[in-house]
Amino acid sequence: MQKYKIDYLIGTGQTALVYLAHTEDGLPVALKSPREEVRRDPEKAARFATEVNLSLRLSHPHLVRALAGKPLGEDAYLCLEYFGEGALDQHLGKHGRLPLEEALKLASQVALALAHVHANGILHRDVKAANVFLRGGNAFLGDFGVAIPVGRQTVAAGSPFYMAPEVYRDGISSTASDAYSMGVLAYELLSGTRPFEGDSYEALMAAHLSNYPRSLSARCPELPRATLRTVERALAKSSEERPSVAELAAALEGGLRSLRGEAEPAPAPEPEPERPLGRHGARSSEPAAPANGENPRSTTLFQRVFGKKRS
Repeated sequence: MQKYKIDYLIGTGQTALVYLAHTEDGLPVALKSPREEVRRDPEKAARFATEVNLSLRLSHPHLVRALAGKPLGEDAYLCLEYFGEGALDQHLGKHGRLPLEEALKLASQVALALAHVHANGILHRDVKAANVFLRGGNAFLGDFGVAIPVGRQTVAAGSPFYMAPEVYRDGISSTASDAYSMGVLAYELLSGTRPFEGDSYEALMAAHLSNYPRSLSARCPELPRATLRTVERALAKSSEERPSVAELAAALEGGLRSLRGEAEPAPAPEPEPERPLGRHGARSSEPAAPANGENPRSTTLFQRVFGKKRS
């Protein structure tokens, strides 16, 4: 970390300290350094190394960008882009309920970023307002401190206000439990309040396991019905009944377009049934498929979720 000029401490966590620092070129950055006890504990050190490696591996327009890092050793660190406007929880605490268009925009951006994380085989496991950072009216999902590859199970992780019922009950994380957390965040953004409240871990666990939130239509009647239904499905008690995060992102984007009066993208045409080829093969009047097999109408959603065009 010698190439960074450390200014002052801006955040503390159970495993790391975060400093505001500047690069040699004067760029402000957030420098994350593991605590001494984390460096000495092989299991905790490995967890920090996973965070560094995943952060450097993932890239999306709405993910916090990792600039550099060293996974292991006495000088292990992670350098991240700095967000001077702070986190979403601070924004909500200051401004209260957001205008619907702003809420839909921020929620859809976080969902797109999370869908990209899932597409790369990673579970975030701690989606919450405090891990979403703001800049220029846009949202960026960060903090991969408890992220793991899809299919791997470790100790339960998450934040009590956002954890899925099965995480409380069995400690099991999946893309569906991330979808639940994203549903909680979307509900919070759209309605101005979390779907479940409680003053203790036990009270929150009981609420997530047994209670049902007030209908989003009662709190946000102007929300397009299709978007409303998808957000409420994300809060289903059964993981099998939830939409994927990509579906949730599409519904949030659809709600935003509807609110703005923008036309929905034209659906891809239904494929024609197969039929025996005649002497000359396919009819000459049928348009040729792109050389790479790409459906141009589906490029936009793919590009937003995966951060790149199909290849």
